[in-house]
Amino acid sequence: MKGLFISVEGTDGAGKSTQIDLLLEYLKAKGVDVIYTREPGGTYISEKIREIILDTDNEGMEGACEALLYAASRAQHVREKIVPAINEGKMVICDRYVDSSIVYQGVARGLGVDAVKAVNEFAIGGVMPDLTLFFDLTVEESVKRKKNMGSLDRIEKESFDFHKKIYDGYVALAESDPVRIKRIDASKPVEEVHAQVLKVLEGLI
Repeated sequence: MKGLFISVEGTDGAGKSTQIDLLLEYLKAKGVDVIYTREPGGTYISEKIREIILDTDNEGMEGACEALLYAASRAQHVREKIVPAINEGKMVICDRYVDSSIVYQGVARGLGVDAVKAVNEFAIGGVMPDLTLFFDLTVEESVKRKKNMGSLDRIEKESFDFHKKIYDGYVALAESDPVRIKRIDASKPVEEVHAQVLKVLEGLI
């Protein structure tokens, strides 16, 4: 039996990590064979690439270099971890996937959505999520939350305008693909957000 692939997207500070933890706990209690993974990362090689991407010493990294590093990490991740798990009938919960590259590099970095999609089509070989949860939180609220996050990585330290472009990019993506991408109001209290997630998942589990 083929498994399920669910990606989780949103701006920094939208509460993805908290909601992923709650979802994993819920699914495991229901007896679902689920694994968690993340991007960039998820495998030994992909995590090494992650270190390069997010290192605050690499402020001079070109947008094209950044996009290609994300795609390279993803190519390894898909083939080594995601596809084998799906083929084993497992549910895969992935913190970020190709939509992140489309909005972060394609939109916010100005590389162009089509260019980033083309690079990633080669990287992922047609493997797309069955469902994407977009944790919708305004940039203004994200900034407030990030003040309590402690040290920030290279991407998190970007300007307000950069993160505004990311948010607008996510909204446009969600509107263009409402069947796959489900918007979750991340401004609500934690338990209410979790309830929204479970309602979306009702038809899948």
